[in-house]
This record gives sequence, C-alpha cells and structure tokens, in this order.
Amino acid sequence: MPLSALRNAFTEHPASVGETYFEHFTHASAFGLRMIAGGAACLLHGLLPFLFVKTGSRQITNLHGRMVTHRSKLPEPIDFVI
Repeated sequence: MPLSALRNAFTEHPASVGETYFEHFTHASAFGLRMIAGGAACLLHGLLPFLFVKTGSRQITNLHGRMVTHRSKLPEPIDFVI
C-alpha cells in the first residue's frame, strides 16, 4: 500500500467532518467511553431497577445533541468500510 493511500485511510473521514485525525480520535474516543459508561449503567439498571433510572436515556440524548450540534457543515460523509 503506498504511503499516500495509507495516509488517506487515516485522514479522509476526519477531514470529511471538518476535523484533523487527532481531533477526530479525541471526539470519537470520548463518545465511545460515554457509550460504554451508559451501557454499563443500563446493564446495572436491568439487574437493580432502582439504580440509574434515567442514565441511559440521558446519555443518548446528550450524545445525540453533541453530535448534531457540533456537526460540520461539510457534505455528509459516505459511510462504508474499506
């Protein structure tokens, strides 16, 4: 694989949403960690229904708001796996 193709593999999608590779890494990692925490809260809520009653839905609402509010005005990226 040529170096330019490898570089594009890491930068094409972040650029399509108006971010550098490291900005995208930071935002995606923060989202992922919050999703894991929300999922863990949902699992615990299933076991102990009196805990984390609104945590899962609040996390989804928060993440959706952040993603939509901070979405770049660039054209919508193509969603596919290479």
